[in-house]
Amino acid sequence: MAFNRVRIAKDKAELVQSLVEGNGNTGVFQTYADVMTFAATLGAKSKKRVPLNIISKEPAPISLEIFVSRGYDPVIKLLAVSETNDPKILSVYDAESESERIHIFEEYANGGLEKLREELRGSVDYTERLLLILSAERFSHHSSDEEFDLSRFL
Repeated sequence: MAFNRVRIAKDKAELVQSLVEGNGNTGVFQTYADVMTFAATLGAKSKKRVPLNIISKEPAPISLEIFVSRGYDPVIKLLAVSETNDPKILSVYDAESESERIHIFEEYANGGLEKLREELRGSVDYTERLLLILSAERFSHHSSDEEFDLSRFL
């Protein structure tokens, strides 16, 4: 399996680094894998899949084993199945399937990072802004602007 690393787009590298705590940062996440997984799920939620153009050298591509050890492997597989509608992409014996799963995950993460960059622009405290984003998402289902439908009483 030669392609078992998750790559980060060069134009998002600084954002990813700023979201991770350490090196003087008071980031929100502990690892790059945490950031990428959050971004991938945000990208999938927003249906935003963006190809990677230039790959970042720092942070370096992240080993797939880190995602597995942190319990994020099901997220990668779920995104791949939902994107392709093909359960064969889950094959652990096919290197091409693994490569495709990682590719889909990378593109959703890149899309999510674009969305995060827009949302966090001008923010000093990423923690507070991310909490506001999550809170808005949580309560967006309860407040709908739909008209009251009387047909359900017929």
